[in-house]
Amino acid sequence: MPMHKTSAWPLAWVYLGLIVYASLYPFAYWRDQGVDPWFFLLAPPPRYWTAFDVVANVLGYMPLGFLLALSALRTGRGRLAFRLALLAGTGLSLLMETLQTYLPDRVPSNLDLILNVVGTLLGALSAWSLERLGVLQRWSRFRANWFVPHARGALVLLALWPVALLFPTAVPFGLGQVMERLEAALADVLAGSPFLEWLPVRDIELQPLLPVTEWLCVLLGLLIPGLLGYCIIGSRVKRLWFLVWMVVLGVGTTALSAALSFAPEHAWAWLDPPVQVALLAALALLGGLLWTPPRAAAALAVLALGVDLSLINQTTVGPYFEQTLFLWEQGRFIRFHGLAQWLGWLWPFAALVYVLSRLWGRGTET
Repeated sequence: MPMHKTSAWPLAWVYLGLIVYASLYPFAYWRDQGVDPWFFLLAPPPRYWTAFDVVANVLGYMPLGFLLALSALRTGRGRLAFRLALLAGTGLSLLMETLQTYLPDRVPSNLDLILNVVGTLLGALSAWSLERLGVLQRWSRFRANWFVPHARGALVLLALWPVALLFPTAVPFGLGQVMERLEAALADVLAGSPFLEWLPVRDIELQPLLPVTEWLCVLLGLLIPGLLGYCIIGSRVKRLWFLVWMVVLGVGTTALSAALSFAPEHAWAWLDPPVQVALLAALALLGGLLWTPPRAAAALAVLALGVDLSLINQTTVGPYFEQTLFLWEQGRFIRFHGLAQWLGWLWPFAALVYVLSRLWGRGTET
């Protein structure tokens, strides 16, 4: 099989980092508890477990096994795909369970290790099955037909966008709101040191968003992934199909986030008239930009990202939003909230780096 550049490899690295975060959260109170780090390997199976724990441990490692095996298959290492995925998944799980020995809030378990290995195997088997069925070859033809060369970065970003929307945002589609939490984190780190006086202090406190500003943030939050797709899709008809699916995924994921945060009956509470108007305005603007060359779309994406990040980081998250975050972090999402949280914070900045690279470097076809 010829060598290919594949989006599966960077996605595998991203997912590996998220597993590390979920496995070691909250990264606090590390200490030697006076036991062998590998004691759990020969310990009796845990007496108390739930169906949620079993499913979560299996499903948590399935994407890793799938992405690792897929990246090996796509880069011409098909004979090693299964073994590489299994070795990496087993090694990572063993390392995470061992490190949990030093975290009082976490309990290492041989059952968790077995379930993680099973999840890795199932994921790798899924990738191998898709290869045998010819699905990967059809994807290669689809990708070559739909996207311009050097589209891997944008495809990774677009695949991560719905995941980033899972974590609650103060404004629908308002990713990248990091200023308030970053200032608080820096103040905690520098507390009690002379460096605290060097921390820049704003003259004006962060204020809640005005309705018109909130409307603009919703609009820009939808424009950005749309323009990102336009950077790698040249055909107007294909851009229109992409636009439809992008909106379906974005709206559906935001509704799922609301349902998880509050209750299923509140899944659509965020879709009030101002948000509906912003959604329709974003669709109209993206429809009018169907003829925009990829390089111009990248330039517009830089502008949209700059304005959106500037506006959304001049506002406070507010007590109501803080309560929402508390519900996520104290519920059964305590091990997984970091996955979407970090993506929600960092996705716009990664997108900004990507579109700037398209303007300044390779992959800037017009």
